[in-house]
Amino acid sequence: MPKPFRYLEPTFFAGLFDDPLLLVRVRPTGRALLFDCGKMHHLAKRVYTSIDAIFISHAHMDHFMGMDSVIRHSHASPRTIDVFGPPGLSKRMASKFACYDWNLADTFWGNFRVNEVGANGRVASTLYSGPEAFLASSEGERNGVLYGNRHLTVSGTQCEHHIPVMAYRIDEGAAFVLDDERMAAEGVRKGEWLKDMEKLFHDGMEGRAVRYLHERGGRVEEAVAQDAAALYQRIRTFEQPASIGYVTDIGYSEENVAKLAGLVQGVTLLVCECAFLASEKAKAGLSRHLCTTQFNELLDRLRPRYVLPMHFSKTYQRGSETLYQEIEPPSGVTVLKIPDRLTPRPIMESEVPRPIEM
Repeated sequence: MPKPFRYLEPTFFAGLFDDPLLLVRVRPTGRALLFDCGKMHHLAKRVYTSIDAIFISHAHMDHFMGMDSVIRHSHASPRTIDVFGPPGLSKRMASKFACYDWNLADTFWGNFRVNEVGANGRVASTLYSGPEAFLASSEGERNGVLYGNRHLTVSGTQCEHHIPVMAYRIDEGAAFVLDDERMAAEGVRKGEWLKDMEKLFHDGMEGRAVRYLHERGGRVEEAVAQDAAALYQRIRTFEQPASIGYVTDIGYSEENVAKLAGLVQGVTLLVCECAFLASEKAKAGLSRHLCTTQFNELLDRLRPRYVLPMHFSKTYQRGSETLYQEIEPPSGVTVLKIPDRLTPRPIMESEVPRPIEM
């Protein structure tokens, strides 16, 4: 697909029939966010060590079982990984930590901060301390954006799948971008001073002054703008930041659709489940998944620029062609195709090398 993102680099580490696994790399930092963690033994160690935050939709095995792999590859790293998800996630993480003996815990081990997102949007946080064998301590509650830095923000909403399930949206941060024509009209010339202005852009421009080069009567002189933010507004390029929506395992209902419209409408890329064919709409309703008819209706409501259908039911193991034949996106929406499978098949006993005599 084209790369409409400035800071983000989404990679779907699964095939159509594999357990969902979306990694979003943050280019300027080399760090990453992970959305769901099903079967993920195929990931390289450096992928695990790049993850700063994990966003779980719900705790069904195909979305959560890979958390053991995350703990395995991250617990001895001196950092804190944030984990977000619906209510009950902290207790489940505590159970995972309790499965293992941590008698060799060391002072440099890292932590996991588990953040449960309630239906009202309040976030309750619990810190599991690695140096203390993952002893839990409450960090209280808060409101607002789930996670963010100068390059991105992550927000979410709670939907229904017979149980609470989270849908997420990732928005790129605003970029420092200038318009050459507007600069010329203002008599503003480029120079080293732009590095200072870009730093102010990221640190906070309001009420700050900046020195800049100004051309007047054919002469270029240094001038001072007492309000750097006002100067930037006059010479910037207006660019809509790119965004990603992640939606999986939801029932098709007016309430769920309304919540998704409030969260991910108009995103640049929508990564969304499409579990069943239209002929199995009743089956989709019973298991609270989407069929292709409902997927198409959702696209018509949300109008993303690109959509990546995924998490197709394993009852169609013979191939995904019929799925794509039934997807009918509205004008302006481009459907992306992924392989049926990415993970290698299991090996047979006969393929395992035998011991040799030395």
